[in-house]
Amino acid sequence: MIIEADLHTHTLASTHAYSTIKENCQCAAEYGLKAIAMTDHMINMPDSPHIWHFENLFTLPDKICGVYVLKGTEANIIDTEGTLDVDHSLLKKLDWVVASMHRWTFEPKDYYTHTKAYLAAAKNPAIDVIGHCTTSLYPFDMEKCLKAFKEYGKLVEINENSIFNKKGSLKGCIEALKICKKYEIPVVVNTDCHFCDAIGQTPHAEKLIEELGFPMRLVYNAHWEKIREYVLKKHPDCKI
Repeated sequence: MIIEADLHTHTLASTHAYSTIKENCQCAAEYGLKAIAMTDHMINMPDSPHIWHFENLFTLPDKICGVYVLKGTEANIIDTEGTLDVDHSLLKKLDWVVASMHRWTFEPKDYYTHTKAYLAAAKNPAIDVIGHCTTSLYPFDMEKCLKAFKEYGKLVEINENSIFNKKGSLKGCIEALKICKKYEIPVVVNTDCHFCDAIGQTPHAEKLIEELGFPMRLVYNAHWEKIREYVLKKHPDCKI
């Protein structure tokens, strides 16, 4: 295992996942992680929890089972303006925001449209990570957009679950890692786990990183202090 913080995880609050936040944290502690981000689906997704789930996140302790918990969401990019399905007042309360495209909230269209949406999302200051942008469902100008993600301080996600389960993602991850290596673009390797045993387990992503000679200094969540510094710079009220 190469990561010290798993920054894209789901609980049974997203109804296609199967573990509680405590079960996720118990596994994270067992596997030696320092932190996880709790990123259940935001309200435009069919399986999302009620908005009160996110409004009430502050009631959770800062640590569960000795593991720091970033209270966040996987928000949806819903248009070519980079708009998220989250109210601005709520975004300010969150510790961590993954922004992704899903077919239920952004109908797949064409290369130009997807590129425009990702370039707009790059400029959205609320976003921390661009989630699973390597699947074949949303082809886009990867080099142009990944360079924009770096310019505007977004981390690029290498998503273990996508490599394993989503069509075209292996090829997309290889392309993304090559571009990120060329332009020194930071990434995070996340599980996007839907069951607690998968927390922190990234064998497919690790294999790609090793085979491509991708520098570990660019894998931000392989180093807890590096990701902690990144979080606190954007979210100074976060208790980590």
